[in-house]
Amino acid sequence: MLNRRILRIKAFKVLYSYAENQSMSLKEAESQLEISCRATRDLYLFMLAIISPLTAEAAERIRAAREKFNPTEEERNPNMKFAENALAKYFDDDPDFRKIIGRLKLSWDQYDVLIRKTYESIRTKDWYAEYMASPERSLKEDCKLFEHIFEEEFVDSAELEEILEDLSLYWIDDLAYALSWCCHSLEELSRGKGWTLLPLYKSEMSAKSGVDSDKAFVTKLLRTAFAGFAQYSAKVAETVPKWDKERLFTTDMVLIVCGLAEAKAFPEIPIKVTINEYVEISKYYGTPKSRSFVNGLLDKLIREMLESGEIVKAGRGLM
Repeated sequence: MLNRRILRIKAFKVLYSYAENQSMSLKEAESQLEISCRATRDLYLFMLAIISPLTAEAAERIRAAREKFNPTEEERNPNMKFAENALAKYFDDDPDFRKIIGRLKLSWDQYDVLIRKTYESIRTKDWYAEYMASPERSLKEDCKLFEHIFEEEFVDSAELEEILEDLSLYWIDDLAYALSWCCHSLEELSRGKGWTLLPLYKSEMSAKSGVDSDKAFVTKLLRTAFAGFAQYSAKVAETVPKWDKERLFTTDMVLIVCGLAEAKAFPEIPIKVTINEYVEISKYYGTPKSRSFVNGLLDKLIREMLESGEIVKAGRGLM
């Protein structure tokens, strides 16, 4: 599930915590990394679990309308397509999904306000109207509808952000990534494949032999950056002009340290790939000037460490 971009981000965040509190031990850092990785998959499960409450909200609205003193013809004979969608039934009847959700204590029971607001929003959308008007009833059709919901209803929801912040320190930045995997799972279901819990690391999802372990990658990256933090941060400080040192942001420092650690620890990863990855991360976690700063210093310091032999790259395209 977790690709190397998000694993680099997680290693960066743990190292940032270490930079802010250098009493942290390597064991504590690795534990924090493991918790952070598992939290992303937990968030994916939490968001999948909203399918049933949204469906239940629709069914409850229909029941309440039917029980009115004088219901309209439409209320007496409502369109039950969404309220009876096959996707909610699939997850409700899946013992593995229910067991995992129960073990992790993931529940939407306290968040009925968000459920109601989301359902109201869904009902205003053209794609929902098209879905309800179509005579087709299939798991494929229901999966397509919920893909729209995951793609359009949650990313910029202030209410959802508040819920996620309360539930986990690790969730808020991973929402878009978790939702993309919710959509991936629905695509698989629409093709006739059953749901299974995603492996934690993307390398574990590959059927090919000889695929490098992503878990080993992020662990080695963190250990190398942790062990070399003082040395690498000193290199950055020495390279920055004296008048600029006071304006050196911790995020930029840590990103560069991570880049140097990766360049040293992984001889097989091209320098250009490493630099580009941390420049991309700097766009989201740095300042407006971080992109050019991280790019320039990483390139300069890696070249110097190549010349001194501290970093070794051998092979076409690695330089």
